[in-house]
Amino acid sequence: MERMFLWALFFVLLSFCVSSGKETELPLELDHLTSELLESARTPEFFDWLVMSRRKLHENPELSFQEFETSEFIRTELESLGINFTWPIAKTGIVASIGSGAQPWFALRADMDALPIQEMVEWEHKSKNDGKMHACGHDVHVTMLLGAAKLLQQRRNELKGTVKLVFQPGEEGAAGAYHMLKEGALDKFQGIFGLHVAPDLPIGTIGSRAGPFMAGSGRFLATIQGSGGHAAMPHKAKDPVLAMSLAIISLQHIISRETDPLESRVITVGFVKGGQAGNVIPETVTFGGTFRSMTVEGLSYLQQRIKEVIEFQSAVHQCNATVDFMEEKSRAYPATVNDEALYSHAKKVGEHLLGGESNVRLLPMFMAAEDFSFYAQKMPAAFFMIGAKNESMKSGIQLHSPYIVLDEKVLPVGSALHAAVAISYLDGQSVRSN
Repeated sequence: MERMFLWALFFVLLSFCVSSGKETELPLELDHLTSELLESARTPEFFDWLVMSRRKLHENPELSFQEFETSEFIRTELESLGINFTWPIAKTGIVASIGSGAQPWFALRADMDALPIQEMVEWEHKSKNDGKMHACGHDVHVTMLLGAAKLLQQRRNELKGTVKLVFQPGEEGAAGAYHMLKEGALDKFQGIFGLHVAPDLPIGTIGSRAGPFMAGSGRFLATIQGSGGHAAMPHKAKDPVLAMSLAIISLQHIISRETDPLESRVITVGFVKGGQAGNVIPETVTFGGTFRSMTVEGLSYLQQRIKEVIEFQSAVHQCNATVDFMEEKSRAYPATVNDEALYSHAKKVGEHLLGGESNVRLLPMFMAAEDFSFYAQKMPAAFFMIGAKNESMKSGIQLHSPYIVLDEKVLPVGSALHAAVAISYLDGQSVRSN
């Protein structure tokens, strides 16, 4: 009698969990899944394959929309695993598919492109392409997603839906995600998850936050036309250098005097180009930079005011100005906003995988930009940072540095996290649909 009562109680509790929609997976099942995936990814054979893959990618960095050999390497690995894929998308992009092909479709994303930076770290697998480097960890991102592909393919017959693997070109300012979406490569997806290495977080930790996480970002290029002349006779010239100087100072007043101090906005001028001689007033000067906001409205306002300020300040000094926001070549990125439900799901998976809440950190909003934001506009999305810092190997240098070093022990952690988030997401969708 007592045994029957316990069984009845168990089924009542299970029914409540399913009907409430708040917990679609028993903690013990998630513990088992995450530990099994992480153990598999950390076996010597698997880890050696991950390291080999990352180092090959690191040695051969390619810039946005030029990732031809990178794409070929990924396709070769997918073929060796027996995984079907669609290619080319947005020139070099790939979308692979694991599972039955049936809905729901859940995506995992990695970006492939490198930066125009000369690597200064001297090691056996230093970049072989002069002036190009994986200084933002995209070689690590691709490798972690390949690792997830291998883990998922081993469990393909158990998946309650389909996992899509998105290998995306052109994240570094070229809006590759926008072009992948424009070509219809991510239509009918129910959600997407992405990871980015964080050199300042230790191995074995991840972090993110629900809602706005990273800024929207645009770029501008301004040209001011005056009339040149001898530096000794400035009254006979129309000095574009002076107009540019006042315009740059005035741009900062948009932040200090037009923006609510509680809002996050940035305008930064990153370069100026003028004349070549100290005793000549040039005819033309150019300058440019970036502007950022956590909202679409803020980004639009900054764009409008940047144009007005530069044009008006130039007119004050009897010069003409044009401002180019390069929207086709360097499309503005919206803010990255994490879906609350998908963020909570990934957070829970991370806690089980990494051994507790202390290893899943609540990160502050920050003003870096990511084109993962385009996916977040189209479907529920969650973007997390994953720790790649190891004090013993002098890692911790920030992204986009020619001296960056990342601990390769992050590779199995990221692979397992990708796979666990996708498998448990599909399991949860299956329970809800039943």
